[in-house]
Amino acid sequence: MRLAVVSPFVDRRHGTERALAELLERLAGTYHCEIHLYANRVEDLSVNHSGGVLPPGTGGIFWHKVPSVPRPHLLQFFCWFYLNRLWRWAHTFFRGTSFDLVLSPGINSPDADVILVHVLFHRLRELSQEKAMGASLGIGQLSRIHRRVYYAFLAALEHRIYTNPNVSLAAVSQHTAELLRNYFGRQDVRVIPNGVDASRFSPAARLALRGEARRGRDLQENNFVLLLIGNDWRVKGLPTVLHALAALRGSPVHLIVVGSDASASFRASADSLGVLDRCHFEAPRQDVLSLYAATDLYVSPSLEDSFGLPVAEAMACGLPVITSVFSGVAEFIHGGINGFVLRDPGNSQALAQLLDELIRDPERRRHIGEAAAKTALEWGWDRNARAVYSLLQDAAAQKRKSGVAG
Repeated sequence: MRLAVVSPFVDRRHGTERALAELLERLAGTYHCEIHLYANRVEDLSVNHSGGVLPPGTGGIFWHKVPSVPRPHLLQFFCWFYLNRLWRWAHTFFRGTSFDLVLSPGINSPDADVILVHVLFHRLRELSQEKAMGASLGIGQLSRIHRRVYYAFLAALEHRIYTNPNVSLAAVSQHTAELLRNYFGRQDVRVIPNGVDASRFSPAARLALRGEARRGRDLQENNFVLLLIGNDWRVKGLPTVLHALAALRGSPVHLIVVGSDASASFRASADSLGVLDRCHFEAPRQDVLSLYAATDLYVSPSLEDSFGLPVAEAMACGLPVITSVFSGVAEFIHGGINGFVLRDPGNSQALAQLLDELIRDPERRRHIGEAAAKTALEWGWDRNARAVYSLLQDAAAQKRKSGVAG
């Protein structure tokens, strides 16, 4: 099967892009797909830069670099949205290469045949319109306006693309499938959860790196370390975590926050709460295992999260996790057994109380971490790729049938 895959970038530092990298490797290696990847940037993925066509029965990944423009995000995405289609058209026109399907992780293309839905901007737009959005964190007026316009543009694209019955949709969780049904009336969405590489993320691998990971961050052995990873920290629940941290002044609790969000307003909030000295802000990194190794508990009381790959990876590492009912991965968590699910992600007092109980009870944390690791073994990227490939086969058959009918 020859696929055109469109994604602005692919790497292993970000959740959606890490999931795509794992999938593409398996589609090429296990299912012998010829993949033509149209992206601005590709890292941590074995690709062929020369282009061309593979012999029948073999698989591989060709990267076709699409030009990018600087921020702001709205202009960046607008150019990407149209340039990737232009580059694919040029490839087809000048080289005569046709594709069985166009695959996209999200709304990257107006002509995608199959879309893997990792995030819904309709929901993020709703959250951005809340009165409290940004104000409590001191986010600038221009930033708030830009974010709202950006989400509005993407939400409009979602409506245009996701309501098209000829586009096959796969959601990373039942939570996201329900949102697709509610927003766009799609009753035919397949649920294909993300996977976890249990050979890479495991309790043994985490513990082996623990000392080095904590020393590198000047963390003491008696520090109880929380971790939150994400790119929209407000949506991931960082304000709630900061307020909970402030309520635990007598405990040696530290927080590692990782992502690409602007940190100035969150630092100011942490400073006003008196917890800035216990907060460590880091940029995304390829070696995410080092983050889990430095940690005692993963916390993300998300306002919205289609799946929550860092939660799943933390579970695979044997860490107790706290998330919210608005996270897709919560479907696999049994409260108090293999993790914790908050009903109200904004309730910092409830979070602080739960954290205090867990800090005081290491044996309970150990049991929950062990159960979490066992749960994560049920997920795997091979299983994920098998389900996606089945979806691709069905979509290709339907496309051929429609072509003949037309």
